[in-house]
Amino acid sequence: MNWISDIYYVFQIFFLIILSINVLYHFVFSLASLFPIRLHLPQAGSYRKIAILIPGYKEDNVMLDVAKDALNQDYPREKYDVVVIADSFAETTIAQLKEMPVKLIEVSFDKSTKSKALNQAMSLLPDDYDVAVVLDADNIMIPGFLSQINNFFASKPDSAVQGHRVPKNANTPFAVLDGISEEIGNQMFRKGHAVLGLSSGIVGSGMAFGYTYFKNTMAKIKAVSGFDKELEIIMLKERHRVYYLPDALVYDEKVQNADAFSKQRRRWLFSQYYYLRIAFVDALTGLITRGDFNFFNKVFQWIMFPRIIIIGLMCVVAPLFVLLELLVFQVFITPVWIILFSVFILTFVMAIPKKYYNRQTLSAIGYIPQGAFLMFKTFFSLKGANKNFIHTPHGAVEENQTTVSEINMIKE
Repeated sequence: MNWISDIYYVFQIFFLIILSINVLYHFVFSLASLFPIRLHLPQAGSYRKIAILIPGYKEDNVMLDVAKDALNQDYPREKYDVVVIADSFAETTIAQLKEMPVKLIEVSFDKSTKSKALNQAMSLLPDDYDVAVVLDADNIMIPGFLSQINNFFASKPDSAVQGHRVPKNANTPFAVLDGISEEIGNQMFRKGHAVLGLSSGIVGSGMAFGYTYFKNTMAKIKAVSGFDKELEIIMLKERHRVYYLPDALVYDEKVQNADAFSKQRRRWLFSQYYYLRIAFVDALTGLITRGDFNFFNKVFQWIMFPRIIIIGLMCVVAPLFVLLELLVFQVFITPVWIILFSVFILTFVMAIPKKYYNRQTLSAIGYIPQGAFLMFKTFFSLKGANKNFIHTPHGAVEENQTTVSEINMIKE
């Protein structure tokens, strides 16, 4: 029956085009990430004053340890302040923070957001800082992080830079998958972009800005979810590029179960498609009228499927069409699917750090179908995600923390 073959052919071409765009876009930046970043940062001749801004919402489990660690950076103590922005913390935690040499700013809102917390804190802080470093309440900086940031701003005082977030924990299959996903993003959308001279993506923490620029820009942001994406839109419209420091490592806690994974991805997906809708016309106009590829590339990136959905679709759709080709329809597009699947495999092989090629990762792969299902499910529960801040709770994680040898492997 020719009409059935025609419908099948249309569906196959549709999936082939959509998946080809997604796979090839990721392939370009994965390949680029194999090359070094050309960014020479000489030793700074002086120490800039740094404000380490750590906003937290009900983060009693982790904030004390994070604040203590931040106070022990190998950077002149008089040249940086640890600013803890505490929203809805327990009284016992507040009391302990008051005993520490940190600047404690307590905040409270009807609807809590990270942007509100940062803005209120900076409205109360003096303006004598040169650099703002933004951390999450679970982030731990490696020794030398602030020195690398200082060297960067000695050369580029009015710029922005994203540090290299690495997994703090790998104690559950979901934590392993979340860690791999983060590192793939680091390779493609931070290092790969930097190698090609494009603005690297920021991820909401482990990042630094010229203080005055950051304060003034954040004052424009009203985001409930995804303040980093709104920040990127403003910066790229103003032709500010984000740089990337692959050796400036920051430990970041990875989600440890399906519920936390679902909540986190719901927040991410909502902000991605919300800001895509807001920025697409401006980005396309900027590309046509000013040749602004940086801004357009960022918004085009938000069109792409989440990586776990690309993996799920490629592992189901490509084999299915190949089987139908061979057994039923025989329209001979099989070689195209085989080539695309090979490119897909190569893309992720290039992007996944070698430290993840182990039995633990092999075991975690079995949870990819569950993760893909949760992502598909999340697509249909985005309504209302902009009404309230979706909080992903953190817990103090000690086991399986990234080791010094692993750090060296990451740097390689």
